[in-house]
Amino acid sequence: MSGPDVPGGRGERRPVTENGSGEGVDEGMTGRSAGAVSWVDVDPPRPAVLDVVARALAEDLLPMGDLTAGLVPPDVNRAVAVVSRAEGVVAGRACAEEVFAQVDPTVAVDWRLPDGEPVAPGAVVAVVEGPLRSILTAERTALNLLCHLSGIATLTRRYVDAVTAANPSTRVLDTRKTLPGLRSVQKAAVRAGGGTNHRGSLSEAVLVKDNHLGGLTIAEAVAVAARRWPGRMIEVECDTADQVVEAVAAGATVVMLDNMSPEDAARCVGLVRRDGPGVLVEVSGGVTLERAPAYAAAGVDLVSVGALTHSAPSLDLGLDLMDGPRPGPDPQSTAPDRQGS
Repeated sequence: MSGPDVPGGRGERRPVTENGSGEGVDEGMTGRSAGAVSWVDVDPPRPAVLDVVARALAEDLLPMGDLTAGLVPPDVNRAVAVVSRAEGVVAGRACAEEVFAQVDPTVAVDWRLPDGEPVAPGAVVAVVEGPLRSILTAERTALNLLCHLSGIATLTRRYVDAVTAANPSTRVLDTRKTLPGLRSVQKAAVRAGGGTNHRGSLSEAVLVKDNHLGGLTIAEAVAVAARRWPGRMIEVECDTADQVVEAVAAGATVVMLDNMSPEDAARCVGLVRRDGPGVLVEVSGGVTLERAPAYAAAGVDLVSVGALTHSAPSLDLGLDLMDGPRPGPDPQSTAPDRQGS
């Protein structure tokens, strides 16, 4: 989980509406009204950024460095623009900027759009200036991270917009279905898109799934979890309405409706509201962009979507050489002719 108090962090906080924001599911239990404004840190923890970037650059530069960029004289300085080729939402600034910094601290990055900001085709996201050979060495790694994370933010925003239109109180969650080693930065991109983070690791909350119930009952699982970790979120995955009733009676704080239809989800929401006021209802499994509004309209509190982090297409961004040494285009201006990326 990221947060504004991470040592050395350069977190950017943005005001967002309560239904599309938050650092974790537990914020939904605070009783704050839907539509209230909160601040969300859209940057990942600084240590995670350093680690991700260092590993990515090692992958690209070992064992002998950038042979082709080495052909460029070291005294050639140029300015380039990071340009969007498609409509989307920006995310991943911290990672992209760190790539340039680790390759060459003299490279300057002037961001024209913040994380979480919509971007139009042809818009300039950032202007990068410095030694051309350093910029070229960092280019692909910086774009790989920026495109991937902006793609996550873009898909998240589409889900948030669709769900909010059907029910402003419903939040869109990510899952632990993240790429190994990239969880913190991917979850930050979800926040930039207006989504909410589910647990970041197995130690953050208790989530009892069907396979866990092969060794104990729902009531037993909830009782043991509450005794061992008081105050932690205890969520129970439910396949049937009977399991929902059992989970609520046992004291679960969240029930997850697994692969239920919107109609069945609506009936289970009614049961929870009747028997367990304050218990959150999450729906998971097969929640496509087309079906998400129906689940929101059914009254669920949370819609979790694994596709946000494991299947989001990258946003098409490129790096274009600019004519002058220090150009300053408007954030939504059309960039110079592309030189390839």
